[in-house]
Amino acid sequence: MFFQHIFESSLAHSSYLIGCQAKGVALVIDPKRDVDTYLAIAAKNNLKITHIAETHIHADYLSGTLELAELTGAQCYLSDEGGEDWQYEFPHIGLKDGDQIHLGNLIFKVLHTPGHTPESLSFVLIDTPATMDPVMIFTGDFVFVGDIGRPDLLENAAGLIGTKEIGAQQMFKSLQLFLTLPDYIQVWPAHGAGSACGKALGAVPSSTVGYERIRNWALQYQNNESGFVTELLDGQPEPPRYFAMMKKLNKIRRPLQTSVPQYPKLSMEEFNRLYQSGTTVIDTRNKFDFAQGYLPGSINIQHNRTFNTWAGWILDYTQPFVLIMDEKEKDEIARKLMRIGLDHAVGYISVETITQLGIPLERQQLIGFQEMNKVFKNSNVQILDVRNTAEFTEGHLPNATHLFVGTIENHLDKIDQEKELYLHCQSGDRATIAASILAKHGIKDVKIYSASINDWKAKGGILVK
Repeated sequence: MFFQHIFESSLAHSSYLIGCQAKGVALVIDPKRDVDTYLAIAAKNNLKITHIAETHIHADYLSGTLELAELTGAQCYLSDEGGEDWQYEFPHIGLKDGDQIHLGNLIFKVLHTPGHTPESLSFVLIDTPATMDPVMIFTGDFVFVGDIGRPDLLENAAGLIGTKEIGAQQMFKSLQLFLTLPDYIQVWPAHGAGSACGKALGAVPSSTVGYERIRNWALQYQNNESGFVTELLDGQPEPPRYFAMMKKLNKIRRPLQTSVPQYPKLSMEEFNRLYQSGTTVIDTRNKFDFAQGYLPGSINIQHNRTFNTWAGWILDYTQPFVLIMDEKEKDEIARKLMRIGLDHAVGYISVETITQLGIPLERQQLIGFQEMNKVFKNSNVQILDVRNTAEFTEGHLPNATHLFVGTIENHLDKIDQEKELYLHCQSGDRATIAASILAKHGIKDVKIYSASINDWKAKGGILVK
């Protein structure tokens, strides 16, 4: 048996290539959209990708199943569980609980494990030349290391009211099935720490059934279903806005992107034409460089590990956009955007070009602890906290107004522009996104506390609940 775990850090996404070396065939589970990774692994190991499987209809990334099938001719093995609302709408081999996928000498047994989604499947692997006992389970977003999949996405991201309680109850029953598996089975999930598909995912890439039995909080409730449901639904972070789009696109036959897009470098004339016509401009520089001088109306989404997430929160999937970026990062940025289906990048200019456009630059006002700590004595101040709800509830600056960065554009009426405005987040990154969004809407006189909440506490700053 050949096995390789592929981890994509920006989405904390795990996919897997499993092969039968005796027969020269391979299966990919939950592929990302830039599928050249799998083609290279298969070629290097003299394997042909003949099977593609998904554990469920994903919400946090655009699956590469269709691209990989187009390039390899592999068959798609997808869930037919979950009812008519959760059926894939393109040709595939449908899977039900108890079915098997045969890959050379390997067998994948199908378990229906609803909860995170109604159609969710897990795949139990048997390496028949070695043993007829199972050795691995691929759980998708069912069981993570130290956590389980959140059941609220259909309601909170896709707008299907009343589904999160049902999903939580289904998850409780699915976990009883998981607990019947032998302790020695390796657990390989679809996500790790940093994913928004759960609330406390572990950083270790894999586990065992036995380890999760004693460590995973969700497996400690025994017969207390109501307590389990309450705990599971409490404190889940806001699902990124783009999750609803991924749910839609991952069910249907949509336009393919079989290679990493090569964004054209725009001339200054081309860029100026797009800029003057109102095309969205995303500046990917770090927050400190952006603060020192940015194009009016541009939005700062730093090219770091969370770039995909905030691009998915901020960008409109129907509208074109232009990028400002370091040319050395062009391929990586293109991959991150294609992984969540943001395919309308018109092109880019390099960071060096910003000062050559003849457009006066604006600056953000960054402040430190001493200035921020004085504002509480001033009644003519509004502090904007742009963190998520759970972070705000855990502890916030006195009299702060909570306006989550992902939806701040929808709540501009809650900002009192007659007052002095101060803004902060957890570590400073979301603050610069929020400030650039406010500036685009004409709210420019904002001071940003760019240090972290941990820094605030370490220096004696006050937090209240």
